[in-house]
Amino acid sequence: MSIILASQSPRRRELLAQMGVPQFEVVPALGEEIASPGLSPAQLVEVLSRQKAEEVAVQAGPDDVVIAADTVVAVDGAVLGKPRDPADAARMLSLLSGRAHTVYTGVTVRRGTFSRTAHEATQVRFRPLTQSEISAYIATGEPMDKAGAYGIQGLGGLLVAGIQGDYHNVVGLPVCRLGRMLLDFGVDCLALAGR
Repeated sequence: MSIILASQSPRRRELLAQMGVPQFEVVPALGEEIASPGLSPAQLVEVLSRQKAEEVAVQAGPDDVVIAADTVVAVDGAVLGKPRDPADAARMLSLLSGRAHTVYTGVTVRRGTFSRTAHEATQVRFRPLTQSEISAYIATGEPMDKAGAYGIQGLGGLLVAGIQGDYHNVVGLPVCRLGRMLLDFGVDCLALAGR
């Protein structure tokens, strides 16, 4: 049995390693993500994580465990993915300034034809930001590959006044929920870490 992470995110790789999984393959899902309009943020991340797991599972062996995830930020009913360019990042950060938003991560675990999908939601509150702070943060380049245009584990942590829920979910992988899901597939992270 191999464990396969269907993501090229270095943050998800780090979190999976922190969970006690010593060895895993990285096989990013490369297909176009397709979701029906009108889905809630929770439904959206579940659908997209399921698509990624299904794509990578085709290349996996029947006993391999595939883990896929998708993260979005939602505020006022709008879903914020990764910014297209610096102007889009500025728009997102201005929207989040001084307000609360929700980070949703959908996660799918698949082995053979058996799969489970769930999501985690974490409330994040930004402090009020000035336009010069937004510009300075964008100039670091950090916002450009992150949902909602910020990374809580990096310089983006300077923007966050508080969170309610799973911190790791905001980074991109709901560690506690995923650990419980993996038990259903015969993967005990604590036992692996103790070897």
